[in-house]
Amino acid sequence: MALELYNFPASTCSLKVRICLAEKQLEWLDHSFKPSENEHLTPEYLEINPNGVVPTLVHDGVPIVDSSVIVEYLDEVFPKPRLTPNDPVGRSRMRAWLRYFEEKPTPAVRYPTFNRILIRNYQHLSIEGFENEAKMRPLKSDFYRRMGREGFSEGDIDEAIRIIQQTVDRMEKALFEGSSWLLGETYTLADICVAPLIDRMEDLGYEGLWEDNYPNVTRWFKRMKSRPAYSKAYYHGSRYSEIFPDIGLGRSTTEKAC
Repeated sequence: MALELYNFPASTCSLKVRICLAEKQLEWLDHSFKPSENEHLTPEYLEINPNGVVPTLVHDGVPIVDSSVIVEYLDEVFPKPRLTPNDPVGRSRMRAWLRYFEEKPTPAVRYPTFNRILIRNYQHLSIEGFENEAKMRPLKSDFYRRMGREGFSEGDIDEAIRIIQQTVDRMEKALFEGSSWLLGETYTLADICVAPLIDRMEDLGYEGLWEDNYPNVTRWFKRMKSRPAYSKAYYHGSRYSEIFPDIGLGRSTTEKAC
């Protein structure tokens, strides 16, 4: 069965799909796009994903879009090892986590990411040029207009950090009983889907959000990073600190960035 993955190396949504593929020891043809070149907005790519976002999985010629849909698809089509609980209650709890991650921390992480890193791609544009960039994005036009050429406001960033802190707090409570994973001793898609968000915040220098007061999350993240599939998914260039070594990213850089 041929698997192809269209993705950005450092995209958190792409990374959760790559972790899932690696956990299942599947081989895939990796189509790595460069965000600055707008390869995800070409007519050819929009034919397979009209949303103009990554990732897109193509399985035997059939495109599957949306990262959370993709990981559940992979777990259904390739059930070994199982990454979804066997019982209905467990599955409902896992899906509640996935919905929360999609609606809250996933968009929140984009705010400091764009302000610290990606805004540099747009600051040189004219007002008209920037508006054209925003119009090109079927799902993210409003996000780009809110950002503008100068980046998000301090209030926007504070709210994003509050949401990430809320996420870490919820995770700490779920791990409170000393369980290894968010759903007890069962490693699931919930762990896979949130890990790239925590990794991104660490790469931006915000590891203090959990390391200072959330020991269970700190231990959970160490367990995640020790998994062979995690290392395979995070090949060199999967973190912005590796892509842009000149701008002071990585652990404990928050104070330097302020």
